[in-house]
Amino acid sequence: MSEKTPHILIVDDDREIRDLLQRFLEKHGLRCSTAADGRDMRRQLGDARVDLIVLDVMMPSETGLQLCAQLRAEKNSQLARLPIIMLTAAAEETDRIIGLEMGADDYLAKPFSPRELLARIRAVLRRGGLEAGAAEAASQVLAFDAYRIDLSSRRVQGPLGEVELSTGEFDLLVALAERPQRVLSRDQLLDLTKGRMAQPFDRSIDVQIGRLRSKIEPDPAQPKFITTVRGGGYMFAAKVTRETESA
Repeated sequence: MSEKTPHILIVDDDREIRDLLQRFLEKHGLRCSTAADGRDMRRQLGDARVDLIVLDVMMPSETGLQLCAQLRAEKNSQLARLPIIMLTAAAEETDRIIGLEMGADDYLAKPFSPRELLARIRAVLRRGGLEAGAAEAASQVLAFDAYRIDLSSRRVQGPLGEVELSTGEFDLLVALAERPQRVLSRDQLLDLTKGRMAQPFDRSIDVQIGRLRSKIEPDPAQPKFITTVRGGGYMFAAKVTRETESA
């Protein structure tokens, strides 16, 4: 496979699951490596570029939640922004919420179809411009208040410098900023950012909104950019301008 082929790292203590997912993802055109625990994961991240991590929550020694938090706290910005899809037990809603609060980009409850995981992976890679054959993002900037969102580099500059956002947080900010003064429901935001509709009691958008507010709002308790519309969803209340940068 080409070095440009997206590289997926599966971190799960169950060897059977690791092997099954590796075979399936490689069959469908992705490069794939596996790790049995956090130590192995860190070694592989140091050895090669990884484009996305599939991370199981329930692992001995270090849990997936702990590993997710460690990655998001990395000083290496490339690792801190690395897309993460969490694998959780079907009944453990708390794990899903905590994972999203720690910066996971999406989650999938066990048992799941490998095809569904593949679809989630492709959706995340596509949003990040990493899917094989994806068109290069236009060199455009969305600007609001003292912030600039570079759609090409997927970076956000704020009044205090660069704002570190996960893939999911960046996608959510863009979805809102591209539709200012417009009420967007949770279903609409999930469709725009993850390509799927909400499941009953799905709180993933609410959790990511909270994380996003904590990073861009002067006072997250009294948000002025991302406002809540009771019974409707969320609205981006700031004035947004679009700039096209010449090459």
